[in-house]
Amino acid sequence: PPRGEAPLPLSPSHVPRRRHFAAGAVTSPRTHRAAMSAGGLIGAAAAKSAGRGPQNQVAIAYALFLGLAGAIFHFVADGEFSAIVTMAVLFQCLAMLLLLLQALSSGSVAGISARALALEALALCCRLSSTMWLDGYLPVDASGDWVFQATDICTLLLVGALMVQVLVVQRASYEEEKDSFPILPVVLGSFVLAAVLHADLNSHPLFDALWMAGLFVGVLAVIPQFWLVSQTGGRIEALTSHFIAMMAVSRVLSGIFMWHVREDLTCEPLFGRLNHSVWAILGAHVLHLLLLGDFVYYYARSVVTSGLSARVEVSMVDMV
Repeated sequence: PPRGEAPLPLSPSHVPRRRHFAAGAVTSPRTHRAAMSAGGLIGAAAAKSAGRGPQNQVAIAYALFLGLAGAIFHFVADGEFSAIVTMAVLFQCLAMLLLLLQALSSGSVAGISARALALEALALCCRLSSTMWLDGYLPVDASGDWVFQATDICTLLLVGALMVQVLVVQRASYEEEKDSFPILPVVLGSFVLAAVLHADLNSHPLFDALWMAGLFVGVLAVIPQFWLVSQTGGRIEALTSHFIAMMAVSRVLSGIFMWHVREDLTCEPLFGRLNHSVWAILGAHVLHLLLLGDFVYYYARSVVTSGLSARVEVSMVDMV
């Protein structure tokens, strides 16, 4: 329900139990200032590192984001388990920052799929259409009051900056002919499935469906990126590989949270008592990790053998 109204119970059970989705927690001015200061440090350090090598850029970005995540978990969320889903969107934001650093530091957007970015932007907009004014899919801790939404907005801005780099500033290096995966069926299929399989945590069918569509589109957004990689020989630049890896970390954290709260995910069953929304949400997370499975193996091997600045060479058989 909209903020200010009494939330509907997440379970038909009359036995009181701990909730994991938001009911309007309050953030103190002290934690607000701490998180904002950490965010400012990230922006300043990222700007200073633009002229350095990928090794320094990756190390600085990782260190600052891990510090920010720790600060939010302890000082904003007070160590609540539900903050794990806020950590998931933070790692997604880190992924986009790393990809932007790739474009700015190399002066080239080769290997970056504009179609994948378009899907990511659509997924974020769908999620924000729900979380900006409804509490159904927000964490119950104080990070669900503004940190979660602010992080998604920052991520969307980073995606927009990347789109400008790919389609305007550095268009000469954009591999447009090879970035040819058809995304319209992905979008249409995601919205149709979301209209049928959505949960009802918002008690607004339209916005429940938009949240679910955002999940489906976000999961499938990796396909155009891998398609482009397969068309260009299977080589992935260092920061692009870190982008994909951080998206995998984000999905793992989100999946852990959704598994933990699976009994709180409710819907109007289509058949009998089958809670199809749980299977749809968890299945989407599993699908994303399956799509990333081969890449994660090659990524881990490259990082262990050659460090953070190593390019990842992916087998074309596995990619196709």
